[in-house]
Amino acid sequence: MARPTARVLALLEILQAGGTRTVADLADRLGVDERTVRRYVDHLIDLDVPVRSIRGRYGGYRLAPGYRMPPLMLTDEEALAVLLGLVAGRRAGLVTTSVAAAESAAAKVRRVLPEALGRRLEALLATVEFTAPSRPVTTPEAGVLLVLAEAARHRRPVALGYNSWGGRRSERTLQPYGIVLHSGRWYVTGADSASGEVRTFRLDRIETATALTGSFEVPEGFDPAARVLSGLAEVPYLHEVSLRIQGTAAEVRARIPAGIATVEDLAADRDLPEPWVRVRLRAERLEWVAAMLAWLDHPFVIESPDALRDDVRALSRRLAARADALPDETSRPTG
Repeated sequence: MARPTARVLALLEILQAGGTRTVADLADRLGVDERTVRRYVDHLIDLDVPVRSIRGRYGGYRLAPGYRMPPLMLTDEEALAVLLGLVAGRRAGLVTTSVAAAESAAAKVRRVLPEALGRRLEALLATVEFTAPSRPVTTPEAGVLLVLAEAARHRRPVALGYNSWGGRRSERTLQPYGIVLHSGRWYVTGADSASGEVRTFRLDRIETATALTGSFEVPEGFDPAARVLSGLAEVPYLHEVSLRIQGTAAEVRARIPAGIATVEDLAADRDLPEPWVRVRLRAERLEWVAAMLAWLDHPFVIESPDALRDDVRALSRRLAARADALPDETSRPTG
């Protein structure tokens, strides 16, 4: 739900579109009652925004003539970068604001562009398609993100109110080493007072973040992104999988989605004519591990669990049956 400040700014955006807006129309568009609309109008007037009250049957509110944002001096490429950045960033989870705030910012840019450029960009936004993210995007509170970012930069501890996956709330002090965006989710990693270890927390589960006095040092060579990915790969799941795969660590890491597995080079452990690595990962279902091995297309040895062997065999039989199907048999199931 948008905060009152966001709704006041949304009200200003509606009024800047021109014309007189009735109180009922404004209340409907903002999702509030008419009394609240009048209170928002008073806020705008307190900010020296010239809102005029129009009485009568067709009365309501409008802005004084001539009140407009100054024109933006953007080239075509700059305007395209701003608008696409807002739209694509929001859909990918990069923009940590509400949908209303992102749309409002995009509307401001479009409204003050030259007419010809505005028409071209509107055409682009009306025709461009964005693929859906692999999972729902989570949006953290913008204030939480900014507090953590400033604390990480200046190496100041932060008091957190955090809700765990099971819904249990806890209070802790975090020394934030860095912030990472991965697969539509924001994370902060650092030294946690509650556990005494380096931990990773999802920002959308942080209710409160308050900067504290004091300072800390980040361990030399600490990589926040690598720590978040390794932590995600260690989250407990139903199956623990261990594989030996022929290939270099770089080759295998490039073919496995980041954050789901750890890759260990075996060259130092044994004298092998070809490079091999050990891959460990956790999975709720083994079927997708079998599909990943088929797509990887490297020689492999299953160390555990034995149930994975059955899934690999079943997948190979299905693929073989479908490969042998003749064109006139495509309408019949093959397995």
